[in-house]
Amino acid sequence: MAGDIRNDPHTGATVHIVADRQNRPNLPTQGCPFCVGGLEAPEPYSVRAFPNRWPALDPGYCEVVLYSPHHDATFASIGVDGAVDVINLWAERTTALQQLPNGEYVIIFENRGAEIGATISHPHGQIYAFDHVPVRPAQALTTQWSPDTSADDRLILEVDGWCVYAEYASVHPVSLRIAPRQRIADLPSMTSADRTTLAAILVRMFAALDALFDAPLPYMMWINQAPRTSKDWPQAWFNIEIVSPWRAPHVPRYIAGVEIASGEYFNPVDPANVAARLRTLV
Repeated sequence: MAGDIRNDPHTGATVHIVADRQNRPNLPTQGCPFCVGGLEAPEPYSVRAFPNRWPALDPGYCEVVLYSPHHDATFASIGVDGAVDVINLWAERTTALQQLPNGEYVIIFENRGAEIGATISHPHGQIYAFDHVPVRPAQALTTQWSPDTSADDRLILEVDGWCVYAEYASVHPVSLRIAPRQRIADLPSMTSADRTTLAAILVRMFAALDALFDAPLPYMMWINQAPRTSKDWPQAWFNIEIVSPWRAPHVPRYIAGVEIASGEYFNPVDPANVAARLRTLV
């Protein structure tokens, strides 16, 4: 076991106590482990997935995904073909992890930038497979989430049946949603054409986000998709969320004590203004 799971009896919060991860190295000491020839990439590759040496869940249920062999690459710089390779690998690993005994819900995510807590700058993301549907995606499934049809001044991009918009009630200064207008349940069921469209959108959006403040934007990205038991969730709707704490160049918006205490948030940035700026950059 990677740790024990505790539930706060008052708030209902689920906490994984993973003390072993306290011993993981914060920074590589002998070169980048993700570059070709490094610890985690002994052979040449274009994209690569492998087990996380410091899993937050049971061994075998946490993986690392390398987007490119080039250390200084970004999601924007790998281009559409490179992004398609990443999406195909995401889909492949989603299927593989769902076939594990406890692979009920697969979350693909990325933490980019030291401000977010990333310790290795080489372009990569991670995948966790949970034995249950966690609270947040369960709420979205239960309320039958679908793309915002009233985004209007928050709409950033619309391409081949896909849309990108700034969230209406955004906790973070930058908070975007990418989704198909017609329901797609998950990555494995996505057509080749939709994967190519999604790849092109991701490349354009990440380029625009890095241009937003004329600096590499720290961000968190995650994918919401159908659980393994998708037949029990026929309303599941694939989407991607991208959030950043920056409210100005190199100026993060910190979550204040009153926000944690109240569960209510005070965002100093109007989502419509973020959308307007990104529309000029995308």
